[in-house]
Amino acid sequence: MLRTLKDLFDSLVPPSPAAGAAQGEHALQLATAVMLVEVMRADAGFHPGEREAVLAALRAKFSLADDEAARLAELAETTAREATDLFAFTSRINERFEMPQKIAMIEHMWRVAYADGHLSAHERHVLWRVADLLHVPQGAYVHARLRAQQAAGGGDSGHAGGTSAER
Repeated sequence: MLRTLKDLFDSLVPPSPAAGAAQGEHALQLATAVMLVEVMRADAGFHPGEREAVLAALRAKFSLADDEAARLAELAETTAREATDLFAFTSRINERFEMPQKIAMIEHMWRVAYADGHLSAHERHVLWRVADLLHVPQGAYVHARLRAQQAAGGGDSGHAGGTSAER
């Protein structure tokens, strides 16, 4: 009961500009983390390398400490399980990220996909869908994939080139 009253009072008090900016940054971090986790969840099985790739991307993208990245990834997993679509997350990213940042995020997502040494059709579909919602051009999408594949040591060579069927 007390928590409900506090939530009500908090909703009536307008947030300070600094609090609003911090909330916006946290929402952006969560949206980005959800996209990374979606790639990890696309596989039927779980591979620890995928989780480490998600954590590495969060640390690099937002300069987070290990424990902060881990908490954000856990929250993103819960949020992703409860989400009904990706648009709420990609629209927030579109509002705040310029194209180079979006391309870097897509590359991080490819790194998550390649972290287990296998690229599934569902992972490719999730990446294509997110890139499409972020308005990432096909050429940039393919180059991000190739850079991530090269960083992974070749990844799944059976799927090396981007095809029009992916888009």
